[in-house]
Amino acid sequence: MEIRRAAAADIPGLNRMLYQVLTVHHQGRPDLFKPNCKKYTDAQLRTMLMDDTRPVFAAFGEQGKMLGYAFCILQDYLGDNVNTDRKTLYIDDICIDEPARGKHVGTALYEHVIGYARSIGCYNVTLNVWTCNPGAEAFYRAMGMQPYKTGMETIL
Repeated sequence: MEIRRAAAADIPGLNRMLYQVLTVHHQGRPDLFKPNCKKYTDAQLRTMLMDDTRPVFAAFGEQGKMLGYAFCILQDYLGDNVNTDRKTLYIDDICIDEPARGKHVGTALYEHVIGYARSIGCYNVTLNVWTCNPGAEAFYRAMGMQPYKTGMETIL
């Protein structure tokens, strides 16, 4: 398996999985997520793929087929009024292609992201996980992640 920064040529593979992850979210929270859509347009993807503060990592298997991705955002709290000086790598979106799930692609991709965050001097890696996706939450706990805050809502 090869893990590298995604490039513009990888947009079709990213799109395939962006639809998959939004389907999971729509099924879990149809009141919040639209069906049959994706989080980013192709133009937004092209811009992100060139932005070093928003690295996108992709895992590839045999014949160069994309197996998974991790969209990240570098958050720098240097000189913030409230937060201590630190860099955080936020995992904005992570998805493993349905046929590749259960084959340790997620573990390899997550470990790659952790290694990248260490290499650029990050204090921590964070992400949000929807409660309607218990499989993802179990995976992140298995990777050693712990909750650090809880989002709450009242539907009106």
